[in-house]
Amino acid sequence: MIKVGITGGMGSGKTTICKVFELLGIPVFYADEESKKLLYNDSRLNNKISKLFGAAVLDKEGKIDKSKLAVVVFSNKEKLHQLNSVLHPAVGVRFEEWVKKHSDPQYILKEAAILFESGANKQVDTVITVTAPIALKIQRAMHRGGITKEQVEQRMKNQISDEEKIKRSQFVIHNDEMQLLIPQVLKIHSFLCR
Repeated sequence: MIKVGITGGMGSGKTTICKVFELLGIPVFYADEESKKLLYNDSRLNNKISKLFGAAVLDKEGKIDKSKLAVVVFSNKEKLHQLNSVLHPAVGVRFEEWVKKHSDPQYILKEAAILFESGANKQVDTVITVTAPIALKIQRAMHRGGITKEQVEQRMKNQISDEEKIKRSQFVIHNDEMQLLIPQVLKIHSFLCR
């Protein structure tokens, strides 16, 4: 079985692309969603993060408040690195457990916005990068996340550029609302099933 990473900057449309692959019967591990689940449900991880960042990132029940944590880490690269050093290994363990349960298909997908930045590309055999024009990515991210343009741009600064991701990827999907998505997905799907 081939492990395929799928990445792209914030607002690139990775999730939409993944849904198309799922319609083709391909299992998808959503690393970003898994990290959110871990933030809310893993008490050991919660304790590590609260020790790193203090009460400023906690809600009234003493759990991690994602929006407060985002304010702290997206304005400070060192703090973002500290968070990632705790969070990403835990997500990596979950991915390996998930892979064992999905060993039948010819390939599986691991969706991760920061696949390269987190080192998660080492867990996959090949990578698909989803790209879109910056203005379109900002618009999508603002609409989806209910955040400001400035917040989107701040978070994008912590991600490597599409150009760099493309250099490090074997496949590219252009989600620019000009090129059809399904033919691009089917071409990659056909290649991976050979």
